[in-house]
Amino acid sequence: MRKQLDKNLSFHKLVAYMIGLMTAVHTIAHLFNMEWYNNSRRGEYDTLSTALSSLEDTDNETYLNPIRSTSTTPTYVVFTTIAGITGVIITLALILIITSSMEVIRRSYFEVFWYTHHLFVIFFAGLVIHGAGRIVRSQTTTDPPHNYSVCKDRSQDWGKIPECPIPQFAGGFPQTWMWVIGPMILYLCERVLRFIRYMQTVRYRKIVIRPSKVLELQLEKAGFKMEVGQYVFLNCPAISQLEWHPFTMTSAPEEDFFSVHIRSVGDWTQKLISMVEQLPEGAQGPKMGVDGPFGTASEDVFDYEVSMLVGCGIGVTPFASILKSIWYKFKESNPKLRTRKIYFYWLCRETHAFEWFADLLQVLEREMEERGMRDFLTYKLFLTGWDQSHAAHVMVHFDADTDVVTGLKQKTHYGRPNWDKEFEQIRKEHPTSVVGTFLCGPQVLAKTLEKKCVKYSDVDPRKTKFYFNKENF
Repeated sequence: MRKQLDKNLSFHKLVAYMIGLMTAVHTIAHLFNMEWYNNSRRGEYDTLSTALSSLEDTDNETYLNPIRSTSTTPTYVVFTTIAGITGVIITLALILIITSSMEVIRRSYFEVFWYTHHLFVIFFAGLVIHGAGRIVRSQTTTDPPHNYSVCKDRSQDWGKIPECPIPQFAGGFPQTWMWVIGPMILYLCERVLRFIRYMQTVRYRKIVIRPSKVLELQLEKAGFKMEVGQYVFLNCPAISQLEWHPFTMTSAPEEDFFSVHIRSVGDWTQKLISMVEQLPEGAQGPKMGVDGPFGTASEDVFDYEVSMLVGCGIGVTPFASILKSIWYKFKESNPKLRTRKIYFYWLCRETHAFEWFADLLQVLEREMEERGMRDFLTYKLFLTGWDQSHAAHVMVHFDADTDVVTGLKQKTHYGRPNWDKEFEQIRKEHPTSVVGTFLCGPQVLAKTLEKKCVKYSDVDPRKTKFYFNKENF
């Protein structure tokens, strides 16, 4: 069940695609329908269509065709009816919502994505009143019975003979509000809850700005409880009172604070980092609203004796929380922890991106040595983007005790991992273990690792099995 809930974003996108597709079908169908209405009103089709389109809105007749004049155009009708005007508005709103949700815009211009996504208010408002004009009409149930086989070819006798009374039509009562009101009430409740959380005091425990333009915030909030893999929404009213940005927490549940690492990407994060850089030493940061935590706990990691953790770029942030929590559980001999060995892989393009996470690994290295458990964690850092000058610098310091890039005892690898070699080595070292493979990274890598898990899992249930898990953070 948790795995299905973790796919809420995928479900959200699928629903959005379906709404977009159905909107296109609905719009195109009505455009053709308007053309058909117009031609019927002008008598360009069969006698029955012309007769139905000629019904007037009088005391003893009700119309079927919404085009009431032979001298008008479908375009004029679209922009002079409730259905037409609201249809144009909600379609434009939907187009803006969908186009601004592209990944390139979300990552580089989050503000554009955030604000245009709130056009859903206009979308749903227009949707509720879209059918108020009752432009789609059907024959009423109170209409006297007709002999269709007789009446369809005798429109000139409608109302003149008992078998063919004048047909009566009416538009149905708008029902969209019945489908919208429930979700809107839930949304308003969520907004009220967010406001209550926003008003709660948040204190800064520590603020660290890395040279790599990564801001670390350690925050405290009364009653705040988190689990590994969860995220929070942050709001800084000094920058914008309306913008809320999601960040995965890098702290462990066992710690008495929660932390986030914020990379300088987009206007909001750049402004926040600039604001913090100008603070006097020891001063509290700007007022920060916190909503959350959200997301289900990623506790599956703790269910395996051996775990492979693979992170890419800033996507490593959830693994900071997981590694810390595993270490706390290991130190406290937590009976719920089955993990006895962790393999951690981090792929990154730039050297400075390793900086903040290297601090955590250094602490783990030191504590594991002190406790005589150096084999608990094996990690490999892969630098996928480098040039010749950097390679020359590395060669000069090749014999140093610590890595020239990270300062860790484990040397940085250059290029991408040879996954066949890595999986083969783990299978060799753990011939009877169940290995949980966890990825926080791109879909391309997910497909690769999933195939490797299948390839290197033994058919004998008593031997090595790899289980792939793509975490949604």
